[in-house]
Amino acid sequence: MAVEEHISQIRSGLTYQLSDRDPEETQEWMDSFDSLVETQGTERAQFIIRSLLQRAGAKSVGVPHVTTTDYVNTIPVDQEPEFPGDEAIERRYRAFMRWNAAIMVHRAQNPNIGVGGHISTYAGAATLYEVGFNHFFRGKDHPGGGDQVFFQGHASPGMYARAFLEGRLSEEDMDGFRQEKSKEGHALPSYPHPRSLPDFWEFPTVSMGIGPANAIYQAQLNRYLHNRGIKDTSDQQVWAFLGDGEMDEPESRGFLQLAANEKLDNLNFVINCNLQRLDGPVRGNGKIMQELEAFFRGAGWNVIKVAWGREWDALLEADKTNALVDIMNQTPDGDYQTYKAESGAFVREHFFGQRPETKELVADMTDDEIWNLKRGGHDYHKVYAAYKAAVEFKGKPTVILAKTVKGYGLGSHFEARNATHQMKKLTMEDLKKFRDHLRIPITDEQLEADLYTPPYYRPAEDSAEYKYMMERRAALGGSVPTRRQETSKKLALPGEKTYAIAKRGSGKQQAATTMAFVRLLKDLMRDKEFGHRIVPIVPDESRTFGMDSFFPTAKIYNPGGQNYLSVDRDLVLAYKESPQGQLIHPGINEAGAVAAFTAVGTSYSTHDEPLIPIYVFYSMFGFQRTGDQFWAAGDQMTRGFIIGATAGRTTLTGEGLQHADGHSPILASTNPSVITYDPAYGYEIGHIMRSGLERMYGGTHADPNVMYYLTVYNEPISQPAEPENVDVEGIIKGIHLLKEATTDGPRAQLLASGVAVPWALEAQSILAEEWGVSADVWSVTSWNELARDGQRADAEVLVDPSKPRRTPYVTSKLESTPGPVIATTDYMRAVPEQLRPYVPGEFHTLGADGFGFSDTRAAARRFFKIDAHSLVVQTLQSLVERGEIPADTAVKAHAKYDLNNPNAGKSGNAGGDA
Repeated sequence: MAVEEHISQIRSGLTYQLSDRDPEETQEWMDSFDSLVETQGTERAQFIIRSLLQRAGAKSVGVPHVTTTDYVNTIPVDQEPEFPGDEAIERRYRAFMRWNAAIMVHRAQNPNIGVGGHISTYAGAATLYEVGFNHFFRGKDHPGGGDQVFFQGHASPGMYARAFLEGRLSEEDMDGFRQEKSKEGHALPSYPHPRSLPDFWEFPTVSMGIGPANAIYQAQLNRYLHNRGIKDTSDQQVWAFLGDGEMDEPESRGFLQLAANEKLDNLNFVINCNLQRLDGPVRGNGKIMQELEAFFRGAGWNVIKVAWGREWDALLEADKTNALVDIMNQTPDGDYQTYKAESGAFVREHFFGQRPETKELVADMTDDEIWNLKRGGHDYHKVYAAYKAAVEFKGKPTVILAKTVKGYGLGSHFEARNATHQMKKLTMEDLKKFRDHLRIPITDEQLEADLYTPPYYRPAEDSAEYKYMMERRAALGGSVPTRRQETSKKLALPGEKTYAIAKRGSGKQQAATTMAFVRLLKDLMRDKEFGHRIVPIVPDESRTFGMDSFFPTAKIYNPGGQNYLSVDRDLVLAYKESPQGQLIHPGINEAGAVAAFTAVGTSYSTHDEPLIPIYVFYSMFGFQRTGDQFWAAGDQMTRGFIIGATAGRTTLTGEGLQHADGHSPILASTNPSVITYDPAYGYEIGHIMRSGLERMYGGTHADPNVMYYLTVYNEPISQPAEPENVDVEGIIKGIHLLKEATTDGPRAQLLASGVAVPWALEAQSILAEEWGVSADVWSVTSWNELARDGQRADAEVLVDPSKPRRTPYVTSKLESTPGPVIATTDYMRAVPEQLRPYVPGEFHTLGADGFGFSDTRAAARRFFKIDAHSLVVQTLQSLVERGEIPADTAVKAHAKYDLNNPNAGKSGNAGGDA
């Protein structure tokens, strides 16, 4: 390894490029500094160094930015606070938790069950959690409102083990681990899944990378609530427990600048640096703690390293030549992992034995004493000091890098092994050694009775351990994690007048459905009792969506305000930022927007403050890019509206392949918590929005924990006023008759959604005027919901075969209508194809399959054969095959309309922003 590369992993390489022209003078400076530290302490030394650096800058003396420090603890021994608890008692019941966590997973490996689980993550991180539980994590009954804690997914057995000791879970519950249906009523999900255990877990985290992202935006939401005067969150902290391997995920690091830019000092990352991924070392040749230190410090975070336990303090104090620190700096993670999988003698020889002076440091220590030199993440005092410093630090978010051993305490078969993440079973020898190590009062006879059912251990309620543990939780505001299932605050939903704009139509003007939606949203936000609860979230396309009109009034949220002279300040729709701003603007950042959407959409639970997130995004960059996050949002039971603007495969004209959304309804259909609509008109949007608000926030629906996804378009069309006696039920359930045929002749049914509805109306007119065919036009507001209704009807038969089969809604609507059914959309054929099993009779679908491309709307629609004339030809062909019209009719129509020529297309116009 090159010197430069090697030093860059250690501590930023402050001197390696410079020559020392006067070593004697250098030593005098070093001796003077050492004396300062010894006589006046590290705090005074820190001030002097900072002052010198500041003066060096003023004198133009080039000093490199220190991004990494030596591989030692950030907090000096003389600055460590006194540990406030009873460490002996805390250690005892922490041992009980570690035992119960491992036994729960082990019992789930009974040959008749074998559902898996993870032992090693919590075993290594128990101290990190227990210091938090005993001294920092505030519950929901705390006067400050309580903290939000994002637990590392693979450590879930530890949280269950604590809940078992607290009496929140029974032994039967523990034995229901990973058996959610077979042990229903006494079941525990594998990981933090709020939807599966809704009164316990708050935040789903096991899809790695989502936890860090959501924690940052949760911290932002807390400040947003405070700055807008909705809730005082000044005494609430957000904690995120993460793995060092997890930090390789782009989402884990991709939002760090937001936390720094907004000075989210209410946010604390705790990264469990056990140096291992799921299958091996994180940085075998490097040093992940140093890498993360540099990355976070460069992103503007406060960094605290907890590398070594207190047993190392005397050795480091005696390390006058800095040889021990040099070895610590130079040892790669792969070697550190190996040391903890070997023995004290091995560590003496291969670590301390690298230099005579370090070998001499441990000459009087036994091998066992060397083996018991702990890593910092296993030391109560060191971890407490780091947590206290984190919550007291102001102006920056904090990351704590805590070095641990994966599988700590589980024995030599588990500790630091590459395979430890996949190891679920303990042998009888492992059980006995683990019991002895933890001093659990369980006999050999109890263990030997059945390898797969070793007993759990819970102390009596009058024991010192139980009383202390419960007293600590009571002082901190109750049990954690705990989730509120419902808000205590009922919203006064907008009345009929608010939706009047949606019913009015566009008159003589044309308006895209995006504009119709924005007009309705503006009126919803104006509602005096309800409007301030709406939180628009737009990545960076507000003007494309016509939402720049919100800038001067609702304003863009920025905790720092607007401290610059806006270039468009003289315009009516000038850009305006404010700490009280209502719009959240994550930048060009769909993943950040979904994280914000999730935090806002679960505020009803985390803060007992219902908010309505309305996330408006460029349709193509929604579910395709952030589908995993929407899945986690569903798990977290997020409520809100997702608006896929500029939707459709052919509507964006010149934008081309990567902007042409022809499939998002199919992607959305895979998420059980997403209710998808493709409305054609403003009045349909109004009824859908009202229905969604009533379901999610009205307080009466059996399943309010859903997200409404509406696709809207940028193509201006004539927006009709709402017809009298409109079929509101049909709009909400997914289909309503828009325009019945007024002529006699062979009959057909035309189904269309969204921007395709005008093509169906055009086709209806052409069929009647040019071919004597009578066609009814149906607006399908939701292909997905109609398909789900049909699928539920199918499933109900298996639940109770004795009951008659229920008729799906779409079947009931179409079963008495004559003629073939032909469907078209601006999406791929798979979208309407969802209805095939439930459409009675003959069914044909048109679709924009394949990649999109740049062209005019009319040409693109003709190319995909989804436009009005394609709908006409398909209808005629269907009637030909039924023998209801002459055999050559479809051929004549095909030639007449030059159907294979994109230049002959006529459906659509050139208006609207792309």
